[in-house]
Order: sequence, then C-alpha cells, then structure tokens
Amino acid sequence: MSKTRIFIDGSAGTTGLRIRERLAAREDLELLALPEERRKDPAARAEALDAADVAFLCLPDAAAVEAVSLVRSESTAIIDTSTAHRTAPGWAYGFPELAGARDRIRASRRIANPGCHASGFVALVAPLVRAGIVRPDARLCCFSLTGYTGGGKKMIAEYEAAEGRSPLLAAPRQYGLGQSHKHLPEMAAATGLESPPAFCPVVADFPCGMEVTVPLFARDLRGTRADVADALRAAYPADSGLVRFADAPDEGGFLAAGAFAGRDDMQVAVFGNDERILLVSRFDNLGKGASGAAIQNLNLLLGADERTGLVC
Repeated sequence: MSKTRIFIDGSAGTTGLRIRERLAAREDLELLALPEERRKDPAARAEALDAADVAFLCLPDAAAVEAVSLVRSESTAIIDTSTAHRTAPGWAYGFPELAGARDRIRASRRIANPGCHASGFVALVAPLVRAGIVRPDARLCCFSLTGYTGGGKKMIAEYEAAEGRSPLLAAPRQYGLGQSHKHLPEMAAATGLESPPAFCPVVADFPCGMEVTVPLFARDLRGTRADVADALRAAYPADSGLVRFADAPDEGGFLAAGAFAGRDDMQVAVFGNDERILLVSRFDNLGKGASGAAIQNLNLLLGADERTGLVC
C-alpha cells in the first residue's frame, strides 16, 4: 500500500518539530524533507509542496501566504498552523468538534489550524451561541493562562536560560494589552459572535498547558447554568472527538493549567453558581492547541481514526 507523502514547511519551529516527531513513527506516512541548505529556497520548497499529498505550514503569516502561492499541484492539501488563513474564504477552520466541521475538513484541500487561545474560547462559546443561550451580539471577556512554549523558540530560551534570566519571568505576565491579539478575529468568526471578546492572555513559568476561562452573568443568558452545562455536554459526547465535557473536575478547590500537559485532548467544564458562571477549558497549548490539532485534521483528511497517533 502506498504511503501518504507529508511535507512540513517550517519543520525547525516548535510546532513543526512537534508534528515531525509525532508523525515519524507512523508506517502509513512518508515524510519528505529538504537538505538544510535548501530549506529556505523557494524553488526547493515549491517542488516539495507539489510532491506532497499533505503539507503542513509551520511558518510566520507572511511566509505561509507565500508558501500557498508556491503550490501548483491541485492534489496537495494544506494544513496551515499560522494565523494567515483562519478567517479566509475558501479555508476550512480546523476545529473538528464544531457542528459540521468534520465534513468541511474532509472535503477541503485548505485547512486553517486554530490558534491555541482561540481553541479554548471557541470550544466553550460556539455551542452556546449555536444553542441560542449566548446571543451573537453578546460582549464577552476571556482570561487565558498559558505555558511559555506557546511563545516559540525565543520565549522558550528566555524562560529556560541557565544564566541571566530576568527575575520578572518568575511571576505570570499579562500581554496583548492593546486588545489586538492575532487570535481575536477567529474568536469571533468561529463562534458566531459579532464582536471579539475583551481578551486577557497571561504567560507563566511552566512549559506546557493552557486554561481558558470565560465568565458569564446568568442575567445575560437565555437560559440557566444547567442549560449551559447541558449544551456543552451535548456538543461534546464522551465518545466523539478530542473535546470532552467534565461534570465536576476538582483538585481540592484548585484547577491546574498544566493538568493536560503532554496530551492532545481538551476538557471543558462549567463552574460558579446560578448568578455568576465560569466556563473553563484545559488542554496543552502544543497539543490540542497546535500540533495535536494539526494531526487530528490530517487524520480526518486521510479517513483515519482522528485519534491516531495522539495522546488522549
């Protein structure tokens, strides 16, 4: 049986390296690679992109747009992990657990992998908008705590430096203060909201893990806390996909952002009371927030079990 040919454009980055590591052991795939001296050669990249059945783009936005322009083969499917195409016409948004998304992904040759923060927000809010519990014109807030590996090689080096490390890295650091974070457009588009949330991302001194929280007031909802839980439970059946609803996850009154480090699935839950509700999703920023989601989309394209090669 012939193997599916895979090319990773940008395989030296954090996400690209993780995807390569995960796919290397699979017997159904053949990984195409360029010599180091030709890795940035447009002609060599174009040749590899056209030779691949599926190409992953693990590149900055401008480079991802350029890579798409290099593809001439109509049979090459693209899974782009950058921000460049997440709201672009003709691209399927690669969050399979959304209503109807699996069919769109399977039928598409252009798939935009979701952002890590966005994945946690979309998983929590999209089912509620679809169910009519949250109105499309709702103005929401989102707090997201992430491990430092989501910041790429430069940030990883800063946090893991043996000498000269800034003491400020020892405490959590909020960023995206100008409310122009690159994930905001997809956070609105993929949920059906008319406006993106007020977004508060925070990076902390742990490598992997993510905890996204969306607070809600019951008075602003068309339904109760129980209705919210029912909608999320219905959206994520226990035997489907990589997102699972948990009735009452508890760690002695705490909820650790690193609990899903090293995994590719996501947990969603509802906390609070009948007046003030907290929606929380937990996952690995490099798992369901990046490489794990990309491989899940690959599996759907290949007609394989979407959990193949993943930890969940």
